[in-house]
Amino acid sequence: MKNITKSIIALFAVVALSCSVEDVQDRPVIEGIDSPMLTAPTAGAGYVLKPENATAQAERFTWKSANFGGAVQVNYVVEMDKKGNEFKTPKEIGSALPSENQVSVSVESMNGAALVLKATPFSPIEFEVRVKATAGTLPAMYSSVIGIVVTAYTTENPKLWVPGGYAAASGYPKDWDPATSPQLSASGFGKVDFEGYINFNNANAEYKFTSFPEWKGEYGAGATPGTLDPKGANFKIPTAGYYQIVVDTEKLTYKATATVWGIIGDGTPGGWDNSTAMTYNKTTKVWTLTANLTQKEMKFRANNAWDINYGDKGADGILELNSDNIKVPSAGNYTITLDLSSPRNYKYSLTKN
Repeated sequence: MKNITKSIIALFAVVALSCSVEDVQDRPVIEGIDSPMLTAPTAGAGYVLKPENATAQAERFTWKSANFGGAVQVNYVVEMDKKGNEFKTPKEIGSALPSENQVSVSVESMNGAALVLKATPFSPIEFEVRVKATAGTLPAMYSSVIGIVVTAYTTENPKLWVPGGYAAASGYPKDWDPATSPQLSASGFGKVDFEGYINFNNANAEYKFTSFPEWKGEYGAGATPGTLDPKGANFKIPTAGYYQIVVDTEKLTYKATATVWGIIGDGTPGGWDNSTAMTYNKTTKVWTLTANLTQKEMKFRANNAWDINYGDKGADGILELNSDNIKVPSAGNYTITLDLSSPRNYKYSLTKN
């Protein structure tokens, strides 16, 4: 029995030696050897992106293959990040079929990545691109980085920012800081008719308009009242109040109208003859009122007059100028709010107490 046991042990030893030593020596080792190399675009390439070309090709990225030292399937993606960010938050703008060496990147894809990376629309911004190569669970390899310049677009309504010395005292974050200042909005993409509402806590408060959330595209006061001048001095609001601001950057005109707000209608305490006044809260940036309403109709209007009034077409909680009367759902005591803080996206609420 001992001899049989020794024979079995010896046999396993021979098998182990024949399968482990020589086989391991002959087995190929897969590891990254050569990184991919970008061949197009060239450093400094510029892209002025436009919405009408969204589906068109912005660039065809090409590269030389990565070498992982064996016959493996290699996948490639093109990444983009803001210059100087060291690809801490890269965005993928294109991916190739396995082991291919090129990818067509659309205007829409490049533009979307630029906006996510906080590009200012219609302003050239420096970005960096690279190719990332992966093969299974092996560590990724990257090409060298190439710098490009992208001018992104947006199809959102254009904006004007209104920085000034009034901001902090009026409930906004910082004085003279375009990025955190209240905004005006145009009526649509490509339009130049801007509108919005801003609270000015102090008389003679100074302000300007900027076309970007930074000190670019500035507008100051023109030589005559109601006009703009890109090189003009600061505007001054005549008296403290809550103002509707209207600007036309093509005609270089503006108008500031002080407003106080109330509700009007046969569903309100004052009927259709007199507005019931609301109160503005600079912290919440909304007008509020608690009042008894009847199951009839109402609207919001400024200055106890009909020059500026809002109704609700479609009963969706969104206000439109000179629009349909708002139906009070049932009689009772209500908290009523009017929110004009988001330009051209004016909202209200009726909450029964």
